[in-house]
Amino acid sequence: MAFASGTDEAMLYESLTATGRADEIEKQEIIAWRYSFSALTLSALTGGALTLIDPRLPIVGGALAFGGLFWITMRFVEPPRSSNTNEGSELLRLSGLGASFQNPVLLWFFVLGVLMYGFSHLPFVFGQPFILEALNDLGLASTAPLVSGTLTALMMGISVAVSLVALQLRHTLGLPLLLLSAFALQIAISGVTALTDSVIVLAFLLFRMVPDALSGPFILGRIQPLLTDDNRATWLSLKSFAGRLVFATALAFGAISTTNAGTLPYDDIANILRVECLIGLVALFGLAVAARRIAVSPAHKSITPK
Repeated sequence: MAFASGTDEAMLYESLTATGRADEIEKQEIIAWRYSFSALTLSALTGGALTLIDPRLPIVGGALAFGGLFWITMRFVEPPRSSNTNEGSELLRLSGLGASFQNPVLLWFFVLGVLMYGFSHLPFVFGQPFILEALNDLGLASTAPLVSGTLTALMMGISVAVSLVALQLRHTLGLPLLLLSAFALQIAISGVTALTDSVIVLAFLLFRMVPDALSGPFILGRIQPLLTDDNRATWLSLKSFAGRLVFATALAFGAISTTNAGTLPYDDIANILRVECLIGLVALFGLAVAARRIAVSPAHKSITPK
């Protein structure tokens, strides 16, 4: 996933650049977001339904989908490269990658991306027990896969709807405020889960992907022009990998801190999320202070939403 997340995003930008449409990157990333999350909406529903028939069917469906993805990928055309780096000069490429991490703007976005990846997944991972508990109370625990899939589909559908006004919000609020607001919303969703074990948590979980819709396309649109062809995909993949690694580490520490093996008690969930929210608030403050000192927004005027 980390490899793919860098490669496909870099290829989109480089393809737009090759056709003289690099200034469309935010718009095209939002379009890609809508297609991707519309597909995820459908897959969440069908996956949950197939699981009720046979738990192996979603795996078979995933394999067939990847077969179709492979066929499509083989039809891609490699965009021309604008870099002057000699073929095989790996040391020069690594040097360029290291220089990217010395760029304060790229470093700011790297930290934000890693944090937002983790906070996007925290409420979903720890929200699963709420779904099961609510269904247990109703005597419908056997339908948990379908209900969970339906909730996931609603999350994705809401994020697609929000993406329709994302460009307008980006134009109105400005890039730094929009991104920090999206991160704050992620922290708030985890905070609600930490405060109560009521079924109302499920309503807040529906907004889990909204921050991603308000940030993902614009983060990519801002950082890609700052990267070179030689290290763009690698930098994006490292950001993706770091996000997954930090999130996995957080889950590991959360598991170590629990009191019992087996089903995770709500008190343990709440304690884990309280600590994560405190870390998130400190990080949010630090990012806000740093954003005032560096050029988070691009120098050129952003595209006007239509």
